[in-house]
Amino acid sequence: MKLHTMTLCAAAVIMSAIGCKTAEYRTDEIGVKVTAEENREYSYTDKKAGYWYGTTHQQQPEWWSGWNMAKKRVLADYTIGVNGDALDRKDAEVTVYPERLERVWSDAKETFYLVDNKPVIYINLETAADSVFCLADMGHILSAEVAEDGLFLTPREAADQKIMLTTAAGVPFKALAEGIAAGAEAQGFLFTYGTAEECRTLAEEFRTGGKELLAARKARINGLVTEYNPVKSNLPELDKALDWITITMDELITCQQGNGIYAGLPWFNEYWGRDMFISMPGACLVTGQFEIAKEILKDFVKLQDTDPESITYGRIPNRANLEGILYNTTDGTPRLVIQAYQLAQYSGDTEFLHELYPAIKLSIDASIKNYTDKKGYLTHADADTWMDVKRNGIPGSPRGNRANDIQALWYEQLVAGSEIAAMMEDYASAEEWSGLATMLASNFENDYCDKDGSFIVDHLNSDDTPDQQFRPNQLYCFDLVSDNDFKERVTRRTWEELVYPWGVASLAQWDQQFHPQHENWHYYHKDDAYHNGTIWLWNNGVAMQRMIEFGQIEPAWELFKNMNRQALHEGAVGSLSENADAHPRDGQTWVKRSGTFLQAWSNAEHLRVWYQHFLGIRPDLLNGTITVEPRIPAEITELETSVKIGEGTLHYRYSNGKVKVRLEGIDAEIDLREPVGHTESPAFEGVKFCMPEPLESYPCFDTYYETALTY
Repeated sequence: MKLHTMTLCAAAVIMSAIGCKTAEYRTDEIGVKVTAEENREYSYTDKKAGYWYGTTHQQQPEWWSGWNMAKKRVLADYTIGVNGDALDRKDAEVTVYPERLERVWSDAKETFYLVDNKPVIYINLETAADSVFCLADMGHILSAEVAEDGLFLTPREAADQKIMLTTAAGVPFKALAEGIAAGAEAQGFLFTYGTAEECRTLAEEFRTGGKELLAARKARINGLVTEYNPVKSNLPELDKALDWITITMDELITCQQGNGIYAGLPWFNEYWGRDMFISMPGACLVTGQFEIAKEILKDFVKLQDTDPESITYGRIPNRANLEGILYNTTDGTPRLVIQAYQLAQYSGDTEFLHELYPAIKLSIDASIKNYTDKKGYLTHADADTWMDVKRNGIPGSPRGNRANDIQALWYEQLVAGSEIAAMMEDYASAEEWSGLATMLASNFENDYCDKDGSFIVDHLNSDDTPDQQFRPNQLYCFDLVSDNDFKERVTRRTWEELVYPWGVASLAQWDQQFHPQHENWHYYHKDDAYHNGTIWLWNNGVAMQRMIEFGQIEPAWELFKNMNRQALHEGAVGSLSENADAHPRDGQTWVKRSGTFLQAWSNAEHLRVWYQHFLGIRPDLLNGTITVEPRIPAEITELETSVKIGEGTLHYRYSNGKVKVRLEGIDAEIDLREPVGHTESPAFEGVKFCMPEPLESYPCFDTYYETALTY
């Protein structure tokens, strides 16, 4: 592509180069180099309502690519060039850093940035060429209009807003059909978003203070892995993976609709109650971000259904976005109460609970009134669990009306609620809820536990018959089971029948409803496979936790390492996907990732199990104790880290099989237990991963569609 442009005048403002490497930044040390053959995905958010998604070496045609603002696709991509020639991304050397992306050609260097809390994209362009240009991909653009200070684009999905394309230095430019061109003194380009006046203001703010804005963003991101959660071990690959997963997890903590956590990118850039509170321990608690956790809880309870006539009275939303609110889930509400209590355990603060308590009390009392049966179980609709997919109104994996994981969450909600009620001096509620929790637990083991078959029934049907499908949900129910030998057998069976080296399947492969791949459009709609075989990486957390609790550290470590490898060497840089196939495609030895490329609960559960179970750090400042129960894999011989707890820091050092901890600014007793390596237990002798052993046929392959199905 050849463009002929003319520089109109010298730059009025020359911006200094931003983002030069310095040894003080950990973020400069963990950049991931990507080849054109790999062409990996990457993403950044502005921590408010915008994100950018792309691939390192090509223009992106997918509908979700480019710049998204408040769930609107506003800009698909851009092209830059020098001396009239477009720079081909396939020819660039690319490095993805936590806060920037660098592309280097023989005659130019591009550095891509977002800005915290402002809808600004900065594309720094360093070159010795005489002229530069930037073209906007017009795929999401309704119209373009040239003004003296920039090219104004009207996004098709946000026609009341504008995107301004202008030079970074504010120098004059020449308008092109789909972009602008200027002299090399332009110092690159800016995209800003808002009304026309807001776009102009943002551009001027960046020209005068952009260096400081980008430095602040870099320092914030760097602080996540140097001040809050630094880790240094004898395994550099481990350190780098933990840094990246921590940082991409933090990408999803945003302020789009109040404070919250995106469920995932690219299509879940909204708040899901279930996903948010599954993610909170790994996103906020183990990372020491207690204040933002409090704000998330406070903001989300404002959305509680408080209409006594509503069938979802007392629930928090399943999904909250800018278009509306849905309450169609049972598990989000218990998780909010549980997380409020766990936040108090980590922070030592109970003051925020006073603000939350009316919503906590309403959530429990409404469930007791409207959803609890005579045995204390919490009832719900077929698709009101995390296995929630419906197509044409039909649940893809019906689990009504008493799923096992819902009973476990209900039990935890009652226990946590009872403790909080006592703190609030509401002793009548504390006693009532504690009594109901005791009744629930006493019934569960009898009704759900198949001692001969070594499994926990996935759910009870409305006629009280037990469902026999073998799913990972049973691993969440151990607090309701007293038989330790049985729990060992359940853990082993679940590991060997559901836990592949690439993650935990949602259904056993011997089940006739099993779908070996998530997306196989010539045979079935992907939603039919979603919870019927597809791997869900978030369940890796509880699977590893249970194995570690029973001394099976090394098998859990193998799964943990496989996830680290994904973050560093596969798919989207630094992140864990939502899903994966259960069985590899023909000719492959590893599975294809699917679903969102960055999923909050996948990242969060990976971090939670690292801190709470491999390192074994479990605070309870409400009782003035911190348990440290190290379960360190043999491959790790040296490790130093620190974690924020309460208003202080716990310093942790592992060397030569010994752990030393030191508290700084924390008034608590340490319960330090000796590190224990892999335990050879008869219950786990010869334990191994599940491997693909498909049946001769599955019903999902009965019909072949010449024209592939679509969404």
